[in-house]
Amino acid sequence: MDARTEIAAPPAETAEQAGSSWRKPISERSLGDVFRTVKVAGHASTWRRLAAFFGPGYLVAVGYMDPGNWATSIAGGAKFGYALLFVALLSNIMAIILQSLCARLAIGSGRDLAQACRDGYPQWASFPLWLLAELAIIATDVAEVIGTAIGLNLLFGIPLEIGVLLTALDVFVVLLLQRAGFRYLEAFIITMLIVIAICFAVQIALADPEWGAVIRGFAPTTELVRNPEMLYLALGIIGATVMPHNLYLHSAIVQTRAFGTSTKEKREALKFATIDSTIALCLALLVNASILILAAAAFYKSGNTEVVELGQAQSLLHPLLGSAIAPTLFGIALLCCGLNSTVTATLAGQTVMEGFLQIGLAPWLRRLITRSVALIPAAGVTLLYGEAETAKLLILSQVVLSLQLPFAVVPLVQFTASRSKLGELVSPRWLTVIAAIIALLIIALNAKLTWDYFAG
Repeated sequence: MDARTEIAAPPAETAEQAGSSWRKPISERSLGDVFRTVKVAGHASTWRRLAAFFGPGYLVAVGYMDPGNWATSIAGGAKFGYALLFVALLSNIMAIILQSLCARLAIGSGRDLAQACRDGYPQWASFPLWLLAELAIIATDVAEVIGTAIGLNLLFGIPLEIGVLLTALDVFVVLLLQRAGFRYLEAFIITMLIVIAICFAVQIALADPEWGAVIRGFAPTTELVRNPEMLYLALGIIGATVMPHNLYLHSAIVQTRAFGTSTKEKREALKFATIDSTIALCLALLVNASILILAAAAFYKSGNTEVVELGQAQSLLHPLLGSAIAPTLFGIALLCCGLNSTVTATLAGQTVMEGFLQIGLAPWLRRLITRSVALIPAAGVTLLYGEAETAKLLILSQVVLSLQLPFAVVPLVQFTASRSKLGELVSPRWLTVIAAIIALLIIALNAKLTWDYFAG
């Protein structure tokens, strides 16, 4: 089926949607400029059809290894060794389950999460939910601005203040990739991910961690809830892993595939989309765990337990690992992470604004608005305090993301559990129960963090 025909066709309700409890029929498509532009050959082999769905999961995975995650993982590894590896693993399992629900919502209802919230809740709820989603995107952008600026500083000696301003130019990178085609954008993301993985593989080999302690680090510990500082970093890791804007993003970019409209075709699309995101998120876990293992092996082991700054971490790698290439690889991986995160934040911002408010802006304008808002705190901190306080802002941005999570996770679980909204693709009972437990866990951890904060 020709993808362009799919775009031009009227958004007619399917049989299961005709009697649904959505307040309005689908009036616009998610990311309309790329909606169903990637063909899925209906008569091709299973592997070729699976290959057609290969890509969106990696755009989602990018958000799980952004510069903010680096700060929390480095601080956690330096302070507590391998103990927080369990949190990285738990976060990744939560991410796999929630992202599969995003694909289910998109394929089953034809809506992304922002559109579903607008159509499924009273009209007055759209603006506050949009505002919370925007805050999450801005928090993500703050991490990208600082991370990219530090990467430019480490590799090319560009002052942080100038690097922060240069990050506004990354909008042109996104525009060029989008004009080339969505598959080219995905190829760029995957290439950057491969570079990041290679950089960390070499650094881990140089660090030579104690693998027995690494394995034990994936086991849970009660200290996590007894130690407020460990809990704070754990929440930061969760916030940096299960990102609110990623839930909106995935439910939109899954619809770039021109899958069919029958229940059988939708079930196959859901299966392939879930495989794609699961594999991609397992790669994200390897990268996130590598950051924490590197920090534990290089800093915690040598007694440098207070390392939190990305620049400080990079400068210590050379004397601790005994190789001049380690700091360079660290800087390359950091810069790649910043560039990758830029792409996903742009698409997520477009999805959120169009979905909640039905306001369509040119991608470059939408990106400049979000990036301008993020530049204010990032530039202010770097100008007033220099690099010394950037890590605290990075970690805080990730905790803010964690606090925003319930406002995206709860609607996602609610909609995918409703047969009247998803028809035959409604979540199985067991999956809904697990997703609800994840939502409750996130809310409980946030409540504990808030209590510890006000209790001093």
